[in-house]
Amino acid sequence: MVISILLISTFVCFLNETLLGVALPVIMQELGIAASVGQWLNTAFMLTMAIVIPTTGYLQQRFSTRTLYVAAMSAFVIGTLLGALSPNFAILLMGRVVQAAGSAVMFPLLMTTIMDLVPEQSRGRIMGNIGIVMSVAPAMGPAVSGLILNSLDWRWLFWVMLPIGVITATIGSIKLRASHTPNKASIDVLSVLLSALAFGGLVYGLSSFGEAARVEVAVSPWVPTAIGAAFMALFVWRQIELAKEDRALLNLNTFKSANFRIGLTLMLVAMVVMFGFGILLPIYIQDGLGLNALSTGLILLPGGLAMGLLSPVIGGLYDKFGARKLLIPASLFVAAVLWYMTTFNTNTNFWTLLISYLVFMVGIGFFFTPLFSMTMASVQPQLYPHASATVGSLQQVGGAAGTAMFITAFTITSAGFAGDAVAKAEGVTAGTTQAFTLGAIIWLLTPVLAFAISEKNRGVQKH
Repeated sequence: MVISILLISTFVCFLNETLLGVALPVIMQELGIAASVGQWLNTAFMLTMAIVIPTTGYLQQRFSTRTLYVAAMSAFVIGTLLGALSPNFAILLMGRVVQAAGSAVMFPLLMTTIMDLVPEQSRGRIMGNIGIVMSVAPAMGPAVSGLILNSLDWRWLFWVMLPIGVITATIGSIKLRASHTPNKASIDVLSVLLSALAFGGLVYGLSSFGEAARVEVAVSPWVPTAIGAAFMALFVWRQIELAKEDRALLNLNTFKSANFRIGLTLMLVAMVVMFGFGILLPIYIQDGLGLNALSTGLILLPGGLAMGLLSPVIGGLYDKFGARKLLIPASLFVAAVLWYMTTFNTNTNFWTLLISYLVFMVGIGFFFTPLFSMTMASVQPQLYPHASATVGSLQQVGGAAGTAMFITAFTITSAGFAGDAVAKAEGVTAGTTQAFTLGAIIWLLTPVLAFAISEKNRGVQKH
């Protein structure tokens, strides 16, 4: 019951994250804002997630599951209501930030709870359900958004989510019970500040590279990126020192496990590629091929659904065979699909796109489900909250890095094409091919890392 409640709630939060992407042009037109301002609805969401997630390791020890859940879902509901009622951009942006603060807590809370409550022999199958949250929810976002915008105002994107959030929050607050005795340790304020500057600086800086490639910006994205990297070094040093007194905001003893280090690196590489493809594919479909937002959603939806439906099955295979035997063939399979996607051009049709993305997401499912399970299982039980917070934090950094790399490669190439609609479509396609090739090259790291995984550490959580 606990896991089901957390799964549904996290699904709602992740679905919401991708709802506004398709609606941005409509929102910008109605509120009279420029594209650079409108993009803050997504950038602010990512920034808030990046700042809040590193604190969730401490929060999960300090507060009970029920307390954290009620706080997170309350924030999500309040943010959704603000979005639905927003008369201007400022209120809408505030709603997105409050939503993100609640969403940031849900994913680490879900992962840690599964590790705490589920026996080792069944963990892969249950962790496989995270694939539903990770893939189906974001993939459904553009399709749901397209359907709503076909006949309703953009504020209905929030009104539709509001009753779902209220219902799940109410059921959860009634059914959930405290799963552990909270630790009354105080929080290190300096660590929180360093974490916000480190993760916030990196995510903001990396997210800015795409815009800097398109237009001239007031501040080079290298500046916030460098500041974020400097504060990250200070944050890491501070956590190492505090760990000696068991006071770390984010306990980095998780990195003593070789499998955790490999798993996290694999996850970072995969997030770079997945977020990059996720950002560019809709641009290519709409601006390169001339298809509408609803068609874009319909192309992406089957892949997300397939991955979600297969995830529990893949989790069962992980329980039986371990991570290595799934990750090696999956990484090679995805590499082949990615290289095929570099052949897309202005004549690629709807069904080729749908089937290619469907096959891609199936491969990603066979990759991510065992990867999440192996990475979390490679640390001691007392470190589960810190491991889930680290995974969630680096997901945000990886997503921002993927967006930066893909959009920059795309923009540099497509900028050389000017003229009529045909020339612009060719430019979009050429830029997409360049970015997809970059992603396919980066992905080649994954088979190498997968071969380095050791199965000897399986079952460390029994100790």
